Amino acid sequence: MRLIQHKKEAYWFYRFLSIFYDKLVNPLFWTKRMRDESLELGRLNEPGIRVIDVGSGTGFTTEGIVRHVPADKVTCVDQSPHQMARAKQKPALQACAFQLGDAENIPFATDEFDRYVSAGSIEYWPNPQQGINEAYRVIKPGGLALMIGPLEPENALARFIANTWMLFPKEEEYLHWFREAGFQDIQVRYIKPHWVNGRGEYGISVAGVKPKAGISPAAGRVEVVEPSQKMSPGRWLQLIGRLLIGSLAGFLFIPAALFGYVRNIFSDKQKGAPEEYRERLNAYQITVLLAIGLLIGWVIYRFI
Repeated sequence: MRLIQHKKEAYWFYRFLSIFYDKLVNPLFWTKRMRDESLELGRLNEPGIRVIDVGSGTGFTTEGIVRHVPADKVTCVDQSPHQMARAKQKPALQACAFQLGDAENIPFATDEFDRYVSAGSIEYWPNPQQGINEAYRVIKPGGLALMIGPLEPENALARFIANTWMLFPKEEEYLHWFREAGFQDIQVRYIKPHWVNGRGEYGISVAGVKPKAGISPAAGRVEVVEPSQKMSPGRWLQLIGRLLIGSLAGFLFIPAALFGYVRNIFSDKQKGAPEEYRERLNAYQITVLLAIGLLIGWVIYRFI
C-alpha cells in the first residue's frame, strides 16, 4: 500500500490540506472542464434522481452535480470533517445532506440512491474493490455509478512519485473492479488539464449500471488490507513518517503543474474554450510559483 493509502493517514493529510485545497491544489489537477466532462457519463439530467457523492471533500464535484440535480436530492459522504466543513460553507450546497462516513462502509441502506458519484477519492482507499462493491450496493437496480480518478503515469519518475504517495490505478484495474462488483454497460472517458503533455492518459471516468437489486456479487470476497489498529506510540510514529514522506511526494506534483502552466501559456489548447473553462493561475498559485523560482535562483547563486 502507498504511504497515504490508509484511512488514518488520509484523515490527517486532509486535516492540513483542506486549508488551501480549493485555492492551490484543486484548480491545478481537477478543473471545472474535467469535472463537467466526467459528470456527463453520470446521466444526471434524469428527473427525480437522488445522488450520493462519496469522498465529496470540499464540495467541488458536488457543485458540478447540483448544476443538474436539486441540492436537496444530493447527499455528501466524506471521512474528513475538515473538508466537509468547507463544503457546507458553499452557497450552492446549502440544501445538500452531509454525512461523515467511510467509502468502504457507506452508512446508507442498500438500493437507496439512483446515482453514485466519487471523484478523487479512490486514491486513498485501502480496499478499492470493497469501495466499488459499496457503490454497487447503495444504488437502485438500473442506477448508475460513476468513478473518477487518476491513472498511473507513463513517465517513470512521475510513476515512482505517484506510487509513493497514493494509489494511481491502471485502467484495467478500474475495469476489473467494476466488472467484479457486478456492473454492466461500462463506459469510459479520459480527462486531463490543459497543461499535461506527453504520452499516456492522465485521468479516467468509469460509469457502470447496476443490473439488479441487492448487494454486489463480489461482497464478502474482499481481503481486508488495513485492519483497525490501536494508535500506540509505534503506530503514531509510523503515521507521522508516512504522512511526511507521502505529503512530500504529493507536493512535488505542484511545481510540476505550475511549470506546466508556464510552459503552455502561449499554446492554443484553450482557444475556443468557454470563459468558465479557461484555466489560469490564481494569486495563490502565482505566489507559490514565484517562491519556487526564487528558491531555485538562490540555490543556483549559492552553490553553482
